[in-house]
Amino acid sequence: MVQCPAMTRKILVTSALPYANGHIHLGHLVEYIQTDIWVRFQKLIGNDCLFICADDTHGTAIMIRAKTEGKKEEDIIASMHSAHLADFTNFDIQFDHYGSTNCPENKALCGEIWTAIRKAGLVEEKEIEQLYDTEAKTFLADRFVKGICPKCRKSGQYGDNCESCGAHYEPTELIEPVSTLTGTVPVIQKAKHLFVNIDAEHAFLDQWVHSGALQSEIENYLAGQFLGEPLHPWDISRPAPYFGFEIPDSPGNYWYVWFDAPTGYMAATWEWCRKQADGTSPLNSDRQRFDDWWRNPQPEIHHFIGKDITYFHTLFWPAMLKVSGFTLPKKVHIHGFLTVNGEKMSKSRGTFILASTYLKHLDPAYLRYYYASKLSNKVDDIDLSFEEFESKVNADLVGNVVNLASRTAKFVAQGQGAAVCSGLAAHYPEDGGLFAQAAAAGKEIADAYETGDYSKAMRLIMECGRRASKFIEESAPWAVKDNPVKLQNICTIGLNLFRQMVIYLSPVLPKLKMQTEELLNCKLDHWNDAAEPLSGTPVNTYKHLMTRIDKTAAEKMMTDSKQNETGTGGMHLPSTGKDTDECLKAEPLVEQKISIDDFTKVDLRIARIIEASEVKEAKKLLRLKLSLGGDTVLNVFAGIKAAYEPEKLVGRLVVCVANLEPRQMKFGLSEGMVVAAGSGGPEVFLLAPDDGAKPGMRLH
Repeated sequence: MVQCPAMTRKILVTSALPYANGHIHLGHLVEYIQTDIWVRFQKLIGNDCLFICADDTHGTAIMIRAKTEGKKEEDIIASMHSAHLADFTNFDIQFDHYGSTNCPENKALCGEIWTAIRKAGLVEEKEIEQLYDTEAKTFLADRFVKGICPKCRKSGQYGDNCESCGAHYEPTELIEPVSTLTGTVPVIQKAKHLFVNIDAEHAFLDQWVHSGALQSEIENYLAGQFLGEPLHPWDISRPAPYFGFEIPDSPGNYWYVWFDAPTGYMAATWEWCRKQADGTSPLNSDRQRFDDWWRNPQPEIHHFIGKDITYFHTLFWPAMLKVSGFTLPKKVHIHGFLTVNGEKMSKSRGTFILASTYLKHLDPAYLRYYYASKLSNKVDDIDLSFEEFESKVNADLVGNVVNLASRTAKFVAQGQGAAVCSGLAAHYPEDGGLFAQAAAAGKEIADAYETGDYSKAMRLIMECGRRASKFIEESAPWAVKDNPVKLQNICTIGLNLFRQMVIYLSPVLPKLKMQTEELLNCKLDHWNDAAEPLSGTPVNTYKHLMTRIDKTAAEKMMTDSKQNETGTGGMHLPSTGKDTDECLKAEPLVEQKISIDDFTKVDLRIARIIEASEVKEAKKLLRLKLSLGGDTVLNVFAGIKAAYEPEKLVGRLVVCVANLEPRQMKFGLSEGMVVAAGSGGPEVFLLAPDDGAKPGMRLH
């Protein structure tokens, strides 16, 4: 059995900061559930563990959205902060503090780190060529430009790195770049930028990467891809207009979001420290509390992140911390992506599921357990297969765990009509070694939690459950009700084995822990509680702890998540190339006949909308980017603005005319046409291809 640590560890844990421009979805929740489980385990074994997070609030996207909606950036981030916290709370993700990067603590820390970097002589100023959106009137951040990767020639890649081959590059290196804000082709303009020469810390970074702070596959990736050659200077500034903190010694320039976002971990810690005092004192009056966490070699700093932001957290961030004298991470825990039913999350298939949508249909405990059963300490992607999800939850949680309580508690519960005993036996009965065997497994289960191998921990716990279930099945308490002593002994064993499992599962299922405490009239506050059986206590009336998954619940959830997948019938032709709203007026039907030969010339193809945005100069046009598979991408203007919100179109399949002669409009070049039914205005329905359709397929 694992024992209390000889010395309590002081641990600060962070999850990556969610961006304040979108809601939390099931892909995000992989990380936050993973982190919450680890934190709850650390607290359960007696460590002093602080869980810190915040909203990432700066950057171009927030600025553009605020301008579009006619709101202040602060109002948008405040609204999203509340929405994010509500989602996290409903999934039992329990932060010690959840802050915002748009706070005075973060601004002060950015200035402190910047001063140290300047003093170390690592800052250089250069005039660079940068992509500029003439329609949005802004320089484009890396994530607001897409094009063809200059390395592997894969289309649809962002301006900083390729998701296909993993290459990193400058946005200006993209082939055929397109602004994701307006769909226009950006121009190159010159601007003054500030760079940090992190190659000056190359030797340090090489040592830190090999210090055991990273998983072996990440260590090998960084050594092979980056550390074998000089590191490129890091561009950390953006010219106005930009929503963020202006650089004090460089007016008109702002710290790039990747400079002030990781400092948000520190700022949120500082906010928490101030809250532990009275929260009203001057900013630096309680600085010692903060320094005890971030300028002290004793605390362990643990970051949990996704593999897509490895580069920033394992090279730039450690260099910033080292130069400015702050505590370096002891461990960066990196996880893979989430797929759903074997594929990337898709709005058109209903598998791009928001946290709030999930909560309307399913118990959050189901997802917490399923993710735990799939997560290892590797960087592998995990798949949410709804078929496996249903069977695993029903078999493991309901059949293997909760059934232990439901099949025994009713015989010993106070106030329950079927009960024939007053509670647990005064002394724990002989059980053939079952309790001792499960107690001995505690060390291996704890080690699995500690290393992040939750799937192993779940397997070990379920093995304990199967042994306990076999005992109950063979002992058949329902068949010995005429022998109160024997019945009470069987139930005492069964409920103690159940209690052991609940303790082991409590980092994953905190709600089940609280329900069990109420049922058994005991607190389950420490891991070592699983080492000693409970006896002689009353048992409260049994209430259902968990129900089986309704087979239709996931289907209903996916239906609710689909984006406008209805519509059949005739052809709406909004992409005529006209630059006025004429193309949107419903034309009377005329008896103009065409031959079958003419019709067969029309090349109807399945396409996926990969980008969608409004055309500000037109009342009813949307600009769409359609992928026909491979590298074939069409720019199309469609008169569907009154019927569809751009952000809800991205990812869905449509039917398009792929061989329409391109037409130059004042907004840009229209290269095709989407097919829809309806009379125009809000009565427009994009055609929905069958589920098995793939981009590029031709309709006959």
